[in-house]
Amino acid sequence: MTVLNEYSKSDILNILSHFKDLQPDFTAHARELQQAHFGNGVFIRGLIEVSSFCRCDCFYCGIRKSNSQAQRYRLTDEQILACCKRGHETGFRTFVLQGGEDLQFSAQGLADLISKIKNQFPDCAVTLSLGERDYETYKLWRHSGADRYLLRHEAADSRLYEKLHPAAQSLENRKQCLFNLKDLGFQVGSGFMVGAPFQTIQDLVQDILFLQELKPHMIGIGPFVPHRATPFADHPAGNVELTLFLISLLRVIFPNALIPATTALNTLSKTGRIDGIRAGANVVMPNLSPEENRKKYDLYEGKSKGGIETADGLKGLMLEMENINYKILLNERGDYRSNL
Repeated sequence: MTVLNEYSKSDILNILSHFKDLQPDFTAHARELQQAHFGNGVFIRGLIEVSSFCRCDCFYCGIRKSNSQAQRYRLTDEQILACCKRGHETGFRTFVLQGGEDLQFSAQGLADLISKIKNQFPDCAVTLSLGERDYETYKLWRHSGADRYLLRHEAADSRLYEKLHPAAQSLENRKQCLFNLKDLGFQVGSGFMVGAPFQTIQDLVQDILFLQELKPHMIGIGPFVPHRATPFADHPAGNVELTLFLISLLRVIFPNALIPATTALNTLSKTGRIDGIRAGANVVMPNLSPEENRKKYDLYEGKSKGGIETADGLKGLMLEMENINYKILLNERGDYRSNL
């Protein structure tokens, strides 16, 4: 991972403390780097939400274990492969299998599924976003053909992490999982929420310092969006303007990182996806999940279930990008490249 500007703790604190004044310059610089490394191309990933079951009880998440109102489902291998087939025919060359920490998806069962996907679609990348597992499980999935793994650290400061998660979950284990994934040769993605309950500017500083230590290939950030059936239902949502600035800052620090314009950003702002791309993001992730399951994968309030956020709306997404002089790159895996 190439790091262009590695900032000190005091540097980051000063930048974030004055982000409104610095935003125009950082946005312009981020866009210059984005154009230099990726041109006007935007990579797409086909998101398949494989399960709304989760053993975890994160206080901010709509599919947390304790939410008795959550609608639970689990896709079969056949359903997942059908999503991949439809996505491949449309031009997707990366599939993201995302879900709660559902142990019914066993280590070997997932390994077999990964092998099926790679055999049927050998020109495609498989990304997993299935939470914390042990080293041997990650190793098995890597050897079965998985290319990438997304695991947002969410909060790099232990004080904040403990306020957002029950005692059974630890920041130490989350970080160890990320380093294990890098050790195994995955392209690794991490990231954090902006405006999470109890978050301070010092917490955001720690998040960026941790990313500088980890040097991930992908960085996903988005504003906190509350969910009605969680302990943080009444907490205000995160700041869109600050989120966009952080995208620009992260592009400046990691010029060749794969950075998505997230659905959460577009949930809080009608122009969130466009603004995210203009701020330096270069990835969008339309939903390939079966339509009847999308509403059940209810992570936060107002999460989009249809329209341009889905693979069915790909033409609309392409037009949206064309209107701001960007281009969706069909039939490309969009791998991280260290030599950019």
